[in-house]
Amino acid sequence: MGTLLKLSQTIDALSRLIGRIVIWFIFATAVISALNAVARKAFNVGSNAFLEIQWYLFAAVFMLGAGYAFLQNAHVRIDVVAGKLSARVRNIVDVIGIIVFLLPLCYFMISFSWPVVHGAYVSGEVSSNAGGLIRWPVYAMVPAGFALLGLQAISELFKRIAFLTGKGPDSLAHDTHNDAEEHLHAAVGDTPPNNAAGESQK
Repeated sequence: MGTLLKLSQTIDALSRLIGRIVIWFIFATAVISALNAVARKAFNVGSNAFLEIQWYLFAAVFMLGAGYAFLQNAHVRIDVVAGKLSARVRNIVDVIGIIVFLLPLCYFMISFSWPVVHGAYVSGEVSSNAGGLIRWPVYAMVPAGFALLGLQAISELFKRIAFLTGKGPDSLAHDTHNDAEEHLHAAVGDTPPNNAAGESQK
């Protein structure tokens, strides 16, 4: 289990890195949107490329950030039901959900979308709008996003199993996220990242 938890830590670190990157995509989207509005209203100048890059960036945030949202337990849950369940039952439900639903969904979406990405790349598909962008980069967000989500699902599966076998913390405890992360690092004999340690001392 120690080896699996170390792998889980590596996946978590990747998800955090992607999360920090996509935050800047949100900022870039806001800046581009503002500049587009100013150029259109003040100078009567528009660009389909700049309009499209906004939803390209939005697609990147939505798809690439899914794994980070799972790591932070920020995805949608039916809390009115989950709140009435014990920690053990919640973790069992998550294990079943990850194995039966989430991982097969990720596999299906990657398998389904990759030929579309490849076809758009080979054909050089471009937006039908004048001055629009090439299409394959935004199509690629789908398999990339589900691949990252699938990786994080594997990490979460390891953590749920570790908790159920008494070898790890309850990572579903929202209010003790930093403590759970410290316990996870202790379980594999590592020191937690500085940011996690610093936050837990506040």
